[in-house]
Amino acid sequence: MKTRDITVSALLAASAIVLGATGLGFVPVPTPAGRATIMHIPTILAGILEGPFVGGVVGLIFGLYSFFTTAVPFLRDPIIAIVPRILIGVVAALTFRVTRKSGIAAVTGTVTNTGGVLGLAVLRGYLPGKVALGIAATHGIPEVIVAAIIVMLIVRGLKKYFA
Repeated sequence: MKTRDITVSALLAASAIVLGATGLGFVPVPTPAGRATIMHIPTILAGILEGPFVGGVVGLIFGLYSFFTTAVPFLRDPIIAIVPRILIGVVAALTFRVTRKSGIAAVTGTVTNTGGVLGLAVLRGYLPGKVALGIAATHGIPEVIVAAIIVMLIVRGLKKYFA
């Protein structure tokens, strides 16, 4: 890793942790879920700005933070808490490389997070499929919309520094 990779990884990983620890990572939305998480956005940004490796590193740190701080039983399973979070940054980076669209990368990164966590929770027997689909609809849709908007705005603002 280059110095820049380490620096960007540390800053974005710290951002994800701050979002979780302070509660700022939860945006109120008018759905039954009531809140959309934005804690995965630093991982998406890492992938878009620095590529799949840095995106994966930030995702790993986000996943470890989730694993060690969660009260949600299925997130105490390291496979569910960590693997999808690593893939957020990798998928976002690869999507951005192909499309050059930060909004699309944000959508695929968010779907990777929601689909990966809920899909693994179903596969590992923590949730029935219908419950996971309900969570995906009430949490996933607002999170996709919020993430796409925030990521597009941040990337637009940072473009000149990360060219």
